[in-house]
Amino acid sequence: MLSDQEFLRYNRQIMLPEIGETGQAKLSQAQVLLVGAGGLGSAAALYLAGAGIGHLVIADDDEVESSNLQRQVIYRDSDAGLAKAEQAADQLRALNPHIRVRPVKARLAGQRLAMEVALADVVLDCSDNLETRHAVNQACLEARKPLIAGAAIRWQGQLMAFDFRAGQGPCYHCLFPRRPGATDQPQNCSNSGIAGPVVGTIGTLQALETIKLLADAGDVGFATLKQFDGLNMTWQSFRLAHDHRCPVCGTGENNE
Repeated sequence: MLSDQEFLRYNRQIMLPEIGETGQAKLSQAQVLLVGAGGLGSAAALYLAGAGIGHLVIADDDEVESSNLQRQVIYRDSDAGLAKAEQAADQLRALNPHIRVRPVKARLAGQRLAMEVALADVVLDCSDNLETRHAVNQACLEARKPLIAGAAIRWQGQLMAFDFRAGQGPCYHCLFPRRPGATDQPQNCSNSGIAGPVVGTIGTLQALETIKLLADAGDVGFATLKQFDGLNMTWQSFRLAHDHRCPVCGTGENNE
């Protein structure tokens, strides 16, 4: 049941027939894990908190730097040098006192990652490195939790959703196989640049897909890669194929 205060706060959202009071109640009972509190996590977390997700867990081991503020809009100039997870949590609590927010000042891996994924209803990969992306992908598959992943660099953004609730792929590894022993330096915002609104667009859409999924409000783009070109304002969509030989989600079959 929603309180009177909650009903007033979420009234515009409840008016949507796809959500209604039932959907809003589902949002208030949900727990969402955000892995990463950078540009993607900033935008996603703000909209998830605003939408009334009952429990947000935001994990990041980094501290706020002045160069972050161009795109990581959840932080303020006075936050420089402070832990991102804690400062983001403070901002989310200030935005919505009706929700719970738990900061995790760590780069999730191993058993800690597995535990946090197991507790969540949906996981958002908002990280900025391939090691974490692959670890989150595998943890979500093993725990059978939906994964909403985003990425952005320069003027380009990517949005991907994986439905692991049946314990099946395709998965992130099917799309971007991990190369053991690779020594080439991956491209990231630090060495390639990023347009702030591009990463904000992808993070916001991660939040949108999460809200739709939790409220049963519409189809989520599972097993689809959506690519955004912010310079030309164009979108492309690609259906993801399940690699049956994938070491993470494959069945060992060879369909060649």
